[in-house]
Amino acid sequence: MSRAKALQYYILARLALAPLMLWTIVTLVFLILRATPGDPADAILGNRAPEAAKAALREQLGLSDPLALQYLRYLGNLLRLDLGTSLTSQGRPVWDVVWQHFPATLELTLFAMAVASVIGLGVGTLAAARQGTIFDVGGRLFGIVTYSLPLFWLGMILQLLFAVWLGWFPLGRRYPANAGLPIEITGLYSLDGLLSANFGQVAIALHHLILPAFTLGLLQSGVFERIVRVNLKQTLVADYVEAARARGIPERRILFVHALKNAMIPVITVLGLTIAGLLGGAVLTEVTFSWPGLGMQLYQAIELRDYPTVQGILVFFGVIVVTVSIAIDIVNAYIDPRIRY
Repeated sequence: MSRAKALQYYILARLALAPLMLWTIVTLVFLILRATPGDPADAILGNRAPEAAKAALREQLGLSDPLALQYLRYLGNLLRLDLGTSLTSQGRPVWDVVWQHFPATLELTLFAMAVASVIGLGVGTLAAARQGTIFDVGGRLFGIVTYSLPLFWLGMILQLLFAVWLGWFPLGRRYPANAGLPIEITGLYSLDGLLSANFGQVAIALHHLILPAFTLGLLQSGVFERIVRVNLKQTLVADYVEAARARGIPERRILFVHALKNAMIPVITVLGLTIAGLLGGAVLTEVTFSWPGLGMQLYQAIELRDYPTVQGILVFFGVIVVTVSIAIDIVNAYIDPRIRY
């Protein structure tokens, strides 16, 4: 079978598995929410509300129906792309919650990815190029520390240092109330400021974004550092690299043109997992920094036992992770001829 035909079958197989992965995510989210302690009626009405009022509310929300019926109803709504109605936002559709707050999460995730890529690739490349030196040891230590540190703890420490003691960055929020309403085109305030040539908005948005994005990106950079360091070390002792050295090619050119290019293939594979980690870390980051994104909404919905909102946000995140993972697999299959299907 030709490579083009095999690649076509591989792509079709990955696309065919996507609905199964999404169904698994949807089912797990539905069952875990029902298995956790707490009652939406108690969260909405309070613990001291009459039991009759709680029972009436459960009946109204469909929570008194058999679990199988609730599940089938939920699947039917999802097939119509209906995420339901929030229980705690005055009848607001969950889609409205997602579209209003997702741009803040996306902006945070993109900047955190940039921070993770720059730091991780830089430290990993330096550590691999200076094997057996203090840079190599420092790279290993960096990977261990960034993987082990709790995100919320690092976020609070950085806020205490740079926001409270030094006063360099603001505490919480995404945009100050006294600066007027930001121009919204895409919902990403920094990009909207560039598109509208409002550089004051860009500066304000970045000022509020730097600290949370750096916190999230710094912890995720350890993933890139370890992958780059390990694979670049293996590549630097490969036969074609030794042949390049024998031809007198400068070491810097060997590192950046020959070795690093091939060492980046596993990094692309890990990119999908990193994006999933960033979305998961965005929840803790947004809560720690009071960032008004989708992660903060998820946290508040969990506290209030708002089943439709929690399910809708998690399914939305799941669709993103599955889509990115499939895209990464396809790109990796195109650029790496060693992959077999």
